[in-house]
Amino acid sequence: MKRLERMKPLWGSGVLLLMVLGCSNPHQNEPASRTETEPKATPDSYDANNTGKNMADRDSNRPTPGDQGNNTADLNVTQQIRQALMDENNLSVTAKNVKVITTGGKVTLRGPVQDAGERSRIEAIAERIAGAGNVTSQLELETPKS
Repeated sequence: MKRLERMKPLWGSGVLLLMVLGCSNPHQNEPASRTETEPKATPDSYDANNTGKNMADRDSNRPTPGDQGNNTADLNVTQQIRQALMDENNLSVTAKNVKVITTGGKVTLRGPVQDAGERSRIEAIAERIAGAGNVTSQLELETPKS
């Protein structure tokens, strides 16, 4: 019995704590959501090498790596272009990492490159492997860092 009497103050404190926690708003100290505080972004509002640029992937008219064909011919073309880009000594790391998407024998190149020379070299490599008229270039020039 004495033990229960000693625990009464603890029970009262526990109940009070639960009431305070139950009444508080757990989200009151969190900032407003991004959509409420930031202007709506568009693909053109980002540098070409910014991850925010991936909003362009939401455009159903622009192929993404998920559109890569899984047949042997498409996979071979993509592999050959990718290998040729890796073997090219005069390309930046950024240029070697462009997206190469082949579907039905048609290749789409996407991503940032440092300059027009890199863009031309990548396009020429892809056309040599996939054939003239089978390459669509959506390569973009990086915006110089300020």
